[in-house]
Amino acid sequence: MNRLSSDERAKILHLLCEGMSIRAVTRLTGASKNTVTKLLNDAGAALGAYQDRAFRHLSCEHVQVDEIWSFCYAKEKNVAKAKAAPEGAGDVWTWTAIDADTKLVFSFFVGDRNEEIAEDFLRDIHDRLDGERVQITSDGYAIYRRAVKRAFGENVDYGQVVKIYGGGSSGSASGGGRYSPAGLTKVEYKPVMGNPDPMHISTSFVERQNLTMRMHMRRFTRLTNAFSKKVENHVNAISLHFAYYNFVRVHKTLRVTPAMAAGVSDKLWNMSDLVAIVEAAEKAPAKRGPYKKRAVD
Repeated sequence: MNRLSSDERAKILHLLCEGMSIRAVTRLTGASKNTVTKLLNDAGAALGAYQDRAFRHLSCEHVQVDEIWSFCYAKEKNVAKAKAAPEGAGDVWTWTAIDADTKLVFSFFVGDRNEEIAEDFLRDIHDRLDGERVQITSDGYAIYRRAVKRAFGENVDYGQVVKIYGGGSSGSASGGGRYSPAGLTKVEYKPVMGNPDPMHISTSFVERQNLTMRMHMRRFTRLTNAFSKKVENHVNAISLHFAYYNFVRVHKTLRVTPAMAAGVSDKLWNMSDLVAIVEAAEKAPAKRGPYKKRAVD
């Protein structure tokens, strides 16, 4: 069986990280669809495990959290009538935590949008920090309040950015179009727990990270057939994306990578560094990513 060289692997992974679809990658590189998919999964598993080990004892002061929607195989409302829907089919949410100062995305969690997942996500954030008091900001989603309390206890300053919509919008004159929310009428910055600095009650960076995800992962592009067909592929694509974002892609404002800004890495990585981690882990058993799906009644 032919084996891809390290340079060929680096090229394929780089194309995937820059938002190219799997079939487009096969056309440009000549590699088969199965080869590209297997490399994606091998890379995602290895790099997800690496980031899990590397992002520990972080000294973050201001953390922003959010969740972004996508779906696997079929949208939730269509799963019941879908043919041979696999486990994990339906709506999938990716929870992300970004250090507002270094732009490091140090925790991401894939699953449902419910209180159990929110608490698991916040506990993961807690376990990655160095124990010093941290300020966390989320949007107005109510379950964050209980999840933050259970994960951090009293050792946290927590605020919410609550956006109030209503009236007209660019989508429609009646208050919301098919692809646009109703017009934004008011934004409230609410201290919720502890004594958060009002200047740092913001979700701007994590919301901008949502755009970065949609631009760099083809399966997050709306209104196409590039969505994930298997949840394992979805998780591994996200792990690969954040390895590229954190270690390889220079942040335009910081002029270094987020990993360098956070002190996790002392050098600028390239794709060959990611491939080296993948190749070192090839003989180790694969580990499924951080995904939870609610039980079906």
